[in-house]
Amino acid sequence: MKSGKVKFFNNEKGYGFIQDHATGRDVFVHKTGLTEDVRENDEVTFEEEEGKRGINAVNVKKA
Repeated sequence: MKSGKVKFFNNEKGYGFIQDHATGRDVFVHKTGLTEDVRENDEVTFEEEEGKRGINAVNVKKA
């Protein structure tokens, strides 16, 4: 499991970005990849999965 911080999340559109603590890069997250609701600045754990347009965060939950 990776850890990071929710940098941005738009509930209306259902997507956002998580900043990976280890690499500092932003990882796309869609609402379908969440296991619970998240907000900006939440500390989370997640896994990465190859999506249609690149790497997506999946199994995202609050740390």
